Amino acid sequence: MSDHPLAGTFSVEASARRIRNYRYAEERMMRTLGGWIALTPELAPKLLFGRHVWDCAQHADLWGRRLPELRAPAQQSEPAKPEFVQFMDLVDGREARHQTVERVVGVYRVLKPHLVATYHAHLAAANPVYEPPTRRILERCLAEERRHVAAATVVLERLLDGDARRRAGEWQTRLLAALAASGGVTGDTPTPLLATDVSGTDGSGDLVAAPASFDPNVITADLRPILEDHCRALIAGDVTRLGDHVADERRAAVLAVYDGLATVRACEIAAQAKIGAHRLIKVRLVGPGGVSVLQLQWQKRAGGWRVVDAELVRVEPAA
Repeated sequence: MSDHPLAGTFSVEASARRIRNYRYAEERMMRTLGGWIALTPELAPKLLFGRHVWDCAQHADLWGRRLPELRAPAQQSEPAKPEFVQFMDLVDGREARHQTVERVVGVYRVLKPHLVATYHAHLAAANPVYEPPTRRILERCLAEERRHVAAATVVLERLLDGDARRRAGEWQTRLLAALAASGGVTGDTPTPLLATDVSGTDGSGDLVAAPASFDPNVITADLRPILEDHCRALIAGDVTRLGDHVADERRAAVLAVYDGLATVRACEIAAQAKIGAHRLIKVRLVGPGGVSVLQLQWQKRAGGWRVVDAELVRVEPAA
């Protein structure tokens, strides 16, 4: 820390080190969000991750290009402590399809609020005479990270049904303890800064509206009849007919998924995705206990389309 009254709180060397710490967090977060996109079945958080990957990449690039101006090599990342790497490993490690709530909590209730508070404190300490480039980057990152947290607050609230609220709280507590043990992104805050109040910040621009409804007519004429018959068999609980629609080698595994389903009163085709020769079809199953979303993977075989995989990706209990 310099004794010069105009030099600001941080020396050039200390500023460069902090910026490498920031770049590590932003770059690692970019990779984490990008990896989660394919793992997340719920559309709203999937789209949120996809939108925010770009901003995190921009933040990392801005910090990396600032380093040569502080007499340091460009585009270098550096975690402040090994414990912060361990914290990021925890955040990154929730990869199971049913762990979307933990993914959102880790980034948007812990990591990004910590960055918001840290950037805010740095901006307050940055010298306006000698550090305008750093201040401009901090102002941009602050505005965008606040917006991210505000948008995710809306998305997360829609996910917190049933047991999810308890899981969210437990995971947040565990991550906060790991963040405290690391000293935060800069390694020097045993009680990590955390800014969770983003009231007044409009995150609506980051929320991507899904299409109002799915048109089942886009499904090919050869797949649609068997798919509709499959839905009727799900409603009827006709195990024999369901088994006839499943590939022989996958019959036991798929029927085991169906065996765990509650009573189905209505079956609605909700989405389709094409992946090579496969078709991923999501169906909404409405029953007395709520709504379930079943994802079916169909593959065209010599005898016609057959289910080769089934997964229950979401359960929405009745209100």
